[in-house]
Amino acid sequence: MTTTAASSSSHHLSPAFPGRAPWGTASKLRAWQQGAMEKYLQEQPRDFLAVATPGAGKTTFALTLASWLLHHHVVQQVTVVAPTEHLKKQWAEAAARIGIKLDPEYSAGPLSKEYDGVAVTYAGVGGRPMLHRNRSEQRKTLVILDEIHHAGDSKSWGEACLEAFEPAARRLALTGTPFRSDTNPIPFVTYEEGQDGIRRSAADYTYGYGSALADGVVRPVIFLSYSGNMRWRTKAGDEIAARLGEPMTKDAISQAWRTALDPRGDWMPSVLRAADQRLTEVRKAIPDAGALVIASDQESARAYAKLIREITGSGATLVLSDDAGASKRIDEFSQSTDRWMVAVRMVSEGVDVPRLAVGVYATTISTPLFFAQAVGRFVRSRRRGETASVFLPTVPDLLGFANEMERERDHVLDKPKKDGGEEDPYAESEKEMDEANREQDEDTGEQDMLPFEALESDAVFDRVMYNGAEFGMQAHPGSEEEQDYLGIPGLLEPDQVQLLLQKRQAKQIAHSRKKPDTEADLLEMPAERRPVVSHKELMELRRQLNTMVGAYVHQSGKPHGVIHTELRRVCGGPPSAEATAGQLRQRIAKVQEWATRMK
Repeated sequence: MTTTAASSSSHHLSPAFPGRAPWGTASKLRAWQQGAMEKYLQEQPRDFLAVATPGAGKTTFALTLASWLLHHHVVQQVTVVAPTEHLKKQWAEAAARIGIKLDPEYSAGPLSKEYDGVAVTYAGVGGRPMLHRNRSEQRKTLVILDEIHHAGDSKSWGEACLEAFEPAARRLALTGTPFRSDTNPIPFVTYEEGQDGIRRSAADYTYGYGSALADGVVRPVIFLSYSGNMRWRTKAGDEIAARLGEPMTKDAISQAWRTALDPRGDWMPSVLRAADQRLTEVRKAIPDAGALVIASDQESARAYAKLIREITGSGATLVLSDDAGASKRIDEFSQSTDRWMVAVRMVSEGVDVPRLAVGVYATTISTPLFFAQAVGRFVRSRRRGETASVFLPTVPDLLGFANEMERERDHVLDKPKKDGGEEDPYAESEKEMDEANREQDEDTGEQDMLPFEALESDAVFDRVMYNGAEFGMQAHPGSEEEQDYLGIPGLLEPDQVQLLLQKRQAKQIAHSRKKPDTEADLLEMPAERRPVVSHKELMELRRQLNTMVGAYVHQSGKPHGVIHTELRRVCGGPPSAEATAGQLRQRIAKVQEWATRMK
């Protein structure tokens, strides 16, 4: 995002209100909220886009600004547009706490004089744009567009928002994830052309995850990744066995991933058991900490809830659809001290349950947008030192997203042209984005995309990812090595997390070295030497190695075979065709070193 000097300088300030206050009740604003307010009041723009990481307090900022604009008669009424039914009610409740009355049930006709405005959904605006246009024309209106990227979900929603709110006196757009994988323009967002000729969204104020983490406004996230052996039967009747994390084609990754998430295998029970142990450890420091499983569909969600009861002896709150009953269940869970909630997609964005500290990503949605929204459910900090833990399958895309938590992305309006037909890794199909953003949890039919039958699965603790670094060696569920990572204290400062993970890994390595080679039934190598790559990436590493060896042939005069043999002797491992990504990278570095010495 394009960020002004005013906004970027505020990143270095301490939060003015570090404790997690209920929405709209903070007596003081956090530093970023104050900085955004000052910038807005100084410029008084008609359109303003604020990008703030999930959990930073966008709602408090927006309602404080709304209160100021109403008090100074800049506007006469407020319209909040939210992605879901649950969120529009949440907005109305938050607004009421600072004296702004919004009607979340408004559908048509004159608004009662007791209200200062309405809270509606993007779908509601899409259905009756002229109703909201008339309201915006009759009285000076502030429109708050929450999670504005949803206005690009479909052409009709975008057009409806433009039609409905073009006459509005002021428009405040908010988002925590200001990027989309498609090129649908987002209404009321400014796009600026870069030196490469590509137009990208430009924010008026940006407060990213890295800045929020430094300020203690959000929690650091520890990702715990699990691999394991998967076996499934294809539509043609072929049985395939593969290990999560090994290089595979895109279709094979998809089927292995779905096999892991099948509740009838051993992978999900093992991961849920580990996540529950992690929750128990976290609750020693955060007594009301809760956990959430994000499931792909209703059938899986019910099965996961049943597994949780079998594992823990207690039931889980089950949230199956975005209806009034679901909102009530989320609210009740938020106010309780219950341990587990299982939900289908709808809890991935905007729902404020600050006590959620442990998550299980049990869905096959693999867009960076959805992943960022999902992880955003666990980062809302209430006091310094709280950590979040998210359990993942060892899948290349997910591990890539986990390692890029602090990366700020813009919405790219123009697709960059790739040489050689290479795909943009974030250019998912429109169909996948529709699936990721869908708020209802009906059966999506995704199980029919590549017909197959999951046969069996097991789980292996694979690695821990934190702050872009990877730690740990593979370990069996229930082993002492796995317990070392599950037992990390729930209250730690970010630098303490890094130090503790380094110590845990050093202990694992020392323990591994004492064991005879015959007892090493898992790949006993530190995570940073076991990069998880796709089949395509592995092919690229082999091509890169062959290119480097070819260049060294001309430089040294030695034959290809001699150089490859020497690389194997020095670095260890099998022939290139069977080498892992880590081994290939080692050999690439070694041949580069040799070539440099000869110059």
